[in-house]
Amino acid sequence: MHYLATGESTGGQYGLYRWDMGAEPGRGAGAHFHRTMSESFFVLSGTVALYDGDRWVDASPGDFLFVPPGGIHAFDNPRGAASMLVLFAPGAPREAYFEELAEIVESGRRLSEQEWTDLYHRHDQYMV
Repeated sequence: MHYLATGESTGGQYGLYRWDMGAEPGRGAGAHFHRTMSESFFVLSGTVALYDGDRWVDASPGDFLFVPPGGIHAFDNPRGAASMLVLFAPGAPREAYFEELAEIVESGRRLSEQEWTDLYHRHDQYMV
């Protein structure tokens, strides 16, 4: 995850990030929604599977998906390396969420189902 424009740097208007997924499939996020922010995806390279709450679509460079607050969505990299822009509006402090996830992965720490739920809820993410 690369921070391009954080909510802090945009006065809370939006947060813009580049998510680079490696060659190993399964580097996305399962079905979830956010109560207070929209999320948009713009594919830069590779194939990104995007879920809009109804169906999965293989998105190619230049494809875009807007998800309003409360909209169920998910994404994955089914065919290997892919990159996309992710925009949150308003600019919620997503950096703490991304950093917490990175720490969990890097440390190999295993969270209980309740710990995952607590982490998600602290960051306005509700798994479906």
